[in-house]
Formats: sequence, structure tokens, C-alpha cells
Amino acid sequence: MTGDKAVLDEVQQGVLRLTLNRPDKLNSFNEEMHLALRSQVERAHEDAEIRAVLLTGAGRGFSAGQDLGDRDPRKGGPTPDLGHTLDTFYNPTLRLIRTLEKPVICAVNGVAAGAGANIALACDIVLAAESARFIQAFSKIGLIPDAGGSWNLARILGEPRAKALALTAEPISAQTAAEWGMIWKALPDDTLMEEATALATRLAAGPTLGLGLTKRLIQAAATHSLDEQLDMERDLQRMAGRSADYAEGVAAFLEKRAPEFKGQ
Repeated sequence: MTGDKAVLDEVQQGVLRLTLNRPDKLNSFNEEMHLALRSQVERAHEDAEIRAVLLTGAGRGFSAGQDLGDRDPRKGGPTPDLGHTLDTFYNPTLRLIRTLEKPVICAVNGVAAGAGANIALACDIVLAAESARFIQAFSKIGLIPDAGGSWNLARILGEPRAKALALTAEPISAQTAAEWGMIWKALPDDTLMEEATALATRLAAGPTLGLGLTKRLIQAAATHSLDEQLDMERDLQRMAGRSADYAEGVAAFLEKRAPEFKGQ
């Protein structure tokens, strides 16, 4: 890892650990960080040695969302095209996270606000420090939830809670987020990274081909009928059943030993 990079990267035991690295700005996103994060997720798509991703933030927060420092309307200039910002920066990265057929774990180590919160929620498994807060901050500056927030919140929480969080911009605690099903677990601050790293390492050593197919299947369920989902289960199970990982898993079970999966 190199300390002056906008996103720190390190690979250990098949886990690509990515750390948003603008702690003096609460890891708010500027163009450099956008491009760096996208590049690293693209790397995870392409590199077979990377079998899981762990995303976190440096310093006292995960991410405060978009850096507004270069958008001060008091300085004059043209009105920013925020649709262009989404199309160019946020949306490609979110699509890469969702379509990566490898586990993506997010360790929310502090405040996650605006697009920062919604990037976290786009990951497959979210762990948060007990001190963390999630804030849909958009309404405070006259905007709508973006970075997939309107989609994720409505599906995770249902309309009443999704609307309330978006309209009021009230922060919710990690414990509440866990109770509501927004995240998987709220953990003591001093054990968050240890537990997140252990989870990512365990998943990276697992049958990652099957894990990736599972991710694809569950994400499809929201828009499928039961018949469509049953057909997809059939097709993906056929694929999984022909994998080397399945053969290894069955052999290890019958031989009463730990399996050695290769993600193939």
C-alpha cells in the first residue's frame, strides 16, 4: 500500500483490500478517488488471483459522499451537471461492484453519508463499527438519493422507512441498520477490521465460482417471478455442479477433510 494514493490497495490471501484514503476530507469523493476505485474493481474482475474484495475507509469515517469543495455556487461558473457526474463516475463503479462474481465485503468504520452510504450498501456483506452512522444526506442540499440509494433502500427497507430516511436525512446507528436489515452486523469498533478481514479471507478461500453464481441469483430475485427464478436456479446449479469446486467439495466431505477450493 502507498500512503499518498486516493485508494490504497493490498492483496493478501486472495483478498483485495481497498481503503478510501482522503481521511482529511472524510474520504469524500473527488475525480481521483472515483477513477482509482473504479480501476481497482475492474482489476478484481480481471485478476483470477483476487477472490474477494474488502472495502473500508481511512481515518475516522468511511465516506462523507461527494466532495462539494469544488462546487461552491458562490464562486460563480456554470451549474454542475450532476447527471453527468453519476453517469461518468458513480454508476459505472456501482455496476462493477454488483456484477463482480466474487464476494465484496464492506467494513464501515465511521460515518457513511450520501453516496458514501450507498456505495457501502451496494456491497454484498456490510459490517459496521458500532460508532458508525448511516445518513441519506441528499435532502439537506436539495438533492435526491443517488448511487443506487433509492433502489437499495426501497428493496431493503420498504417504502415507509426508505422515504423517511431520504426525506428527513436523519442519521441511523449501525445497530439500527443491523436491526432493519440494511447491514449484516454491527461490531465493536476495535474488532471491526479483524472480523471483516477474517470474513473476507474465509470467503476468498471458499468455492468462489459458486459464491459468484449465488450473488447473481439472489440479485436477480427482486425482478423475477418464481418460475423465472426456478429456471435460473436450474441453469446456475447445472453450471456449479460441473465445477472443479463441487467435485472437490464432495470429495472432501466423503474423505472427512477440509476442502481446497480453487474458484473453478
